[in-house]
Amino acid sequence: RISAWEFHTYNAGGAAILTPYDVPHQRIISHPTLSPLRQGSYRALAATANTFARETHMDELAHTLGADPLAFRLAHARDERLRAVLEAAAGSFGWGAGERGPGRGWGIACGTEKDSYVATCAEVAVERGQVRVVRVVQAFECGAIINPAGVESQAEGAIVQGLGAALFEQIVLEDGRIVSDRFSRYRVPRFADMPAITVVLLNRPDLPSAGAGETPIIGVAPAVGNAIFDATGVRLRSLPLAPDGLPG
Repeated sequence: RISAWEFHTYNAGGAAILTPYDVPHQRIISHPTLSPLRQGSYRALAATANTFARETHMDELAHTLGADPLAFRLAHARDERLRAVLEAAAGSFGWGAGERGPGRGWGIACGTEKDSYVATCAEVAVERGQVRVVRVVQAFECGAIINPAGVESQAEGAIVQGLGAALFEQIVLEDGRIVSDRFSRYRVPRFADMPAITVVLLNRPDLPSAGAGETPIIGVAPAVGNAIFDATGVRLRSLPLAPDGLPG
């Protein structure tokens, strides 16, 4: 079990910086910095980056201990809402059932932000160093759901945007100038990149409605990164994960 957790984030901000896991000793700090570049808000703000860092590291800890990544998370999750989305996503995904073929990997990640909870499972296929996301299954709980179709649409859109950040999207600088200044040079997900997407909504009419537009993005990149490690043994710790294919 994890006995202590120390986490520092620089520049990104404090959204979702607190670990949702049960750890007795914690030291968590957000350090502000002065960036030389102009910055703007991103969907879910810092929660996307902070969840990527935490859930990638949780996966590393699980593999170091020889533990199943899902079981390892559940062993540290007392929050019943977090457990519910993990179990729902894993159940719909078929986690632990069946064999994965060569170059196939599974990954899982979870988190909470704006009083919503999400768990994301991803399957990837890696061929000749190129990564293709085969399917994504996400369980999302944002309290009482008033408009299920609207929430599902928000979750699907967040998954698509999260795939762009996970695999392709990056600002390219040459000689001090941004050269990825148009969509022909700034890669975003295309129809051919789309995996099979399943969204499982957990309605909680006993709870107030919470934010539904941002939280579904936070688990996509770490789930994909963890699946790449499962498929290849290559651990990627920065985004985008593989804009030009896997190294080596």
